[in-house]
Amino acid sequence: MNNYQEYISIDPNIRFGKPCIKGTRIAVSDILKWLASGMSYEEILEDFPLLKKEHILAALAFAARREQITQVIAA
Repeated sequence: MNNYQEYISIDPNIRFGKPCIKGTRIAVSDILKWLASGMSYEEILEDFPLLKKEHILAALAFAARREQITQVIAA
C-alpha cells in the first residue's frame, strides 16, 4: 500500500503523538500488537467496527516504511 498516509495521522494531542488511524484513537502499534498476538483481520474488524481492512494494511505499510527508514539511518 503506497497511500498509507491517507489513513494515518500523528497528532501530539492524540495518544501522546503515536501514529493513529485518522479519526480514531487506535494506534498503529495497537494493530501490530493484535496481529502479532494472532488475531485475524476479521477478528480485529469485528472487535473494532471503526476500522476497515485498508486501515490494517496502512498500519502494516507504515511499520514497514518506518523499518526501512531505520535501516537507512543505521547504515
